Amino acid sequence: MSRLGQYILFLGALFKNRESFRTYFRLTLDECIYIGINSIVIVSIVSIFMGAVSTVQTAYNLVNPLIPQSVIGLIVRDLTILELAPTITAIVFAGKVGSSIAGNLGTMRITEQIDALEVMGINSVSYLVLPKIIATVLMYPFLVILAGVLAISGGYLAASLAGVVDPPAEFLSGLKTNFNQFSVVFSLIKSVVFGFLISSIASFMGYYTKGGALEVGQSSTRAVTVSCIAILLSDFVLAQLLLVK
Repeated sequence: MSRLGQYILFLGALFKNRESFRTYFRLTLDECIYIGINSIVIVSIVSIFMGAVSTVQTAYNLVNPLIPQSVIGLIVRDLTILELAPTITAIVFAGKVGSSIAGNLGTMRITEQIDALEVMGINSVSYLVLPKIIATVLMYPFLVILAGVLAISGGYLAASLAGVVDPPAEFLSGLKTNFNQFSVVFSLIKSVVFGFLISSIASFMGYYTKGGALEVGQSSTRAVTVSCIAILLSDFVLAQLLLVK
């Protein structure tokens, strides 16, 4: 509970003694490139194969001849939008970006760069962490959209090239069947929440690193572990709040 209270106080310190808008704008743009643009490749690769594997495994389990093959496209679409794109991508994102944020801040802590900012009268929490959180909350939803599009595209490629759906037009027909627009809204809501949790938890772990290089690695590991737990827990809570009637 003490760590939770420290985390809440850490979030409150983000908005104290703030710098100028121009400073945050510049820092946020740099973080958007570092966090968002540099994550496109890994997100794209994971998403394509995630969609392809989902299609093949769904087709493998739907062996009943009474079930139309268009159901495969419907299942892959809903599974991708509701869960695979926002949640599985978030776990990959936490491993790449979360560990990097914790490692960078941890290194700054043990090399006393953060202490130097405090001596100069700068709120180090706001200056170093707030741009990271803003950039992640802005960029992660775009990565989720990219992941969803590529996962469904990967599913279609698997359906057509592997011959698991014959003809492939049945897969496209399933994509259009009974589409619920709120699924996209729900996915974007989750992406904003996940982005905030990943960036804030990783920053918290890195900012309060104590010791040396070994502890920096341990902080990065804890950041990924706690972020994944927070993602799964918030995923359940959001599903209960927004989907269960």
